[in-house]
Amino acid sequence: MQRPFDLKRLLRPRSIAVMGGHSALNVLLQCQRMGYDGELWPIHPTRTEMAGLKVYRSVAELPAAPDASFVGVNRQLTPQLITELAAKGAGGAICYASGFRESDTEGERLEAELQAAATLPVLGPNCYGLLNYIDGVALWPDQHGGQRLAAHQKGVALLAQSSNLAINLTMQQRGLPLAYVLTAGNQMQIGLSDLALAVLDDPRVTALGLHIEGFDSIAGFEALAQKSRLLRKPVVVLKVGKTSQAQQATLTHTASLAGSHVASSAFLKRLGFGQVDSIAAFLETLKLLHIHGSLEAYSLSSLSCSGGEASLMADAALERQVYFPALTPEQKAPIEAVLGPKVTVSNPLDYQTYVWGDEARMTQAFTHLLKIGFGLSFLVLDFPHPERCEHEDWLVALRALESAVKATQQKAALVASLPENLPEVYVERLAFQGIAALSGFEEAMIAAEIAADIGAYWQQSASVTPLLTMPRPKTPKQILDEAQAKALLAKFDVTIPRGQIIQTLDEALAVAEQLAYPLVLKALGIAHKTEQAAVRLNLRNAGELSAAFADLENLGTGLYLEKMIQGAVAELLVGFHRDDCFGLVMTVGLGGIWVELLRDSQTLLLPSRASDIKQALLQLKGAALLQGYRGKPTADLDAAVSAILAIQNFVIEHAANLHELDINPLLVCAVGQGAYAADALLSLSGTEEQNHD
Repeated sequence: MQRPFDLKRLLRPRSIAVMGGHSALNVLLQCQRMGYDGELWPIHPTRTEMAGLKVYRSVAELPAAPDASFVGVNRQLTPQLITELAAKGAGGAICYASGFRESDTEGERLEAELQAAATLPVLGPNCYGLLNYIDGVALWPDQHGGQRLAAHQKGVALLAQSSNLAINLTMQQRGLPLAYVLTAGNQMQIGLSDLALAVLDDPRVTALGLHIEGFDSIAGFEALAQKSRLLRKPVVVLKVGKTSQAQQATLTHTASLAGSHVASSAFLKRLGFGQVDSIAAFLETLKLLHIHGSLEAYSLSSLSCSGGEASLMADAALERQVYFPALTPEQKAPIEAVLGPKVTVSNPLDYQTYVWGDEARMTQAFTHLLKIGFGLSFLVLDFPHPERCEHEDWLVALRALESAVKATQQKAALVASLPENLPEVYVERLAFQGIAALSGFEEAMIAAEIAADIGAYWQQSASVTPLLTMPRPKTPKQILDEAQAKALLAKFDVTIPRGQIIQTLDEALAVAEQLAYPLVLKALGIAHKTEQAAVRLNLRNAGELSAAFADLENLGTGLYLEKMIQGAVAELLVGFHRDDCFGLVMTVGLGGIWVELLRDSQTLLLPSRASDIKQALLQLKGAALLQGYRGKPTADLDAAVSAILAIQNFVIEHAANLHELDINPLLVCAVGQGAYAADALLSLSGTEEQNHD
């Protein structure tokens, strides 16, 4: 992929050429409807007029080089027209036609031909186009639901790999102002990250929403993360590909590599991007980010005139980082003075209906709550049916919120339980006063949590460590036995229980005296020892060792005797495997069978910092086991993190030829007593001599 390209002429053109029939005519009509005031130059070999405009016979006849071009002809003609546009000095082009590498062998050939011709920026092929609602540009061969922004108005940019989804997003009636909507198509030359970097530079863009099916460039997204932080413009992602069916659809639809969902999620988290699983949450989060950007804290307050609404708001925050802190008596007192003795003041606050319609008292109560200082304060307000009901009393509550925000300068949002109960006119009215207006309690909590996550991320170190993305080893893999794997790990300061390979019972008994009971005896050469009863634990004397030796001596490729670690507080799994998109991926979770049974794990990409590893461990469902659960000793978390870092160092050193590594379990003892790699399964490429160097 050729990088970088200057996309300014393509995204903000002052002249547009269109080629093709019906699709090209639609582009002209959409530009005219949007009030585009630049030059429009249709090109067609036989027509004399299109959309009331003069038609040119060829690219060569154009009066000047067009800034942007819409190439709406079939796939066979597309490469030739791109060649002509490049020769003319055009600023960029959109290739609308499909049937390239995503389709068949002929399509692959044509795309190679197109790639060779594309010495100018080209979006696509198989690309619907772009909408620039700031400058009235509609390189778009279909209807869309957006409208041109007013002078000096800002908006969010939406980028999608699915053209139909992009169309649907323009049809939203939630009051989200759109600055750009862009589609990427096959990303032959210009990828999603290139477009994102270009639109983020526009000062009229406040936030960025990405629909991602596959990553065009890891480095491009890392650069986007840096720019997002530098410009303080948040990014939220709607990522598909959780299921195998979705991943297959991605490959056939866009011919791009999706990567596994958990690794993709870990990558986006590493970049500081918000992640959502639904279109509703996507739009509502962007609405909040557009108005407020990131939040400085996870604390929330809520105002409603119903106990039911207050309860629903509280429930929506359960199991999230955002929370409603309890109010102190000093904080409650001024609110109680306004609302009276019949109202129980709490957070979320049900202010009831005693002050409903009394703008002065509502303003006082709202102001007293907001001035306490929260990351974000909500007013729950569903507006009545627009054709059957009156709105006046609801406008009183709206004005009270506006006055309270003006007085306190705190971040606030109105939230309606249903999207149809929040007319766009009120969303737009509040936006002009710096107040967000959201639909759905769950979506509001998701939006607030993401905004606070981004704020916390931006307060950390400003650097994004590049991923270790080495390709898979090409030589066949060799599975090392536990003794071999542990010997290699020990060279990287991974703490290993003392142990030794043994050949005979006499040797076992002699080694046992040196190691001291209790001991563990294992059969080597067996990947999953528990399933094959290939391990004997807690051997306390020579008799038990002799019996265990008799059971295991013919089971594997040899026997391994080691010191048994006592007093383990928790068992962890630390695993590394290859992902086609992101390279080596680390998984940490509860050890033994629990990681599979409970699916309690976290995914990290390499290299990971100590703080990332510690945070991942504390986010496990079983994290309580590490923190002195029910009176048990607190685990040596620092030792566990140090052990995982040492294991990661080994993996990074062997990245060129490592296939897989599982440490299961990593035994974590009480504080001050360390962490031990009690078992190891390792597969490497290369010769045995190389692997033992």
